[in-house]
Amino acid sequence: MSDVPPCDAELDASGLNCPLPLLKAKLELNRLASGAVLKVIATDGGSQRDFRTFAQLAGHTLLLEQVEAGVYSYWLKKA
Repeated sequence: MSDVPPCDAELDASGLNCPLPLLKAKLELNRLASGAVLKVIATDGGSQRDFRTFAQLAGHTLLLEQVEAGVYSYWLKKA
């Protein structure tokens, strides 16, 4: 895994179903400073759509999205 952005905080939402990974990510982002990067790990396939839409609507940047063996990882940069 090359070119993975460094993260300021990490959230493991494995085993949680929609919309919990997104809700937990929102709460975590609220605690972070603008420009900080949050890495989220999820196992819910629906999280892909959720995180893409959320980043767009909230103005955050989805720096990277990875899928490996049913595990979804997202790097969100706070607006």
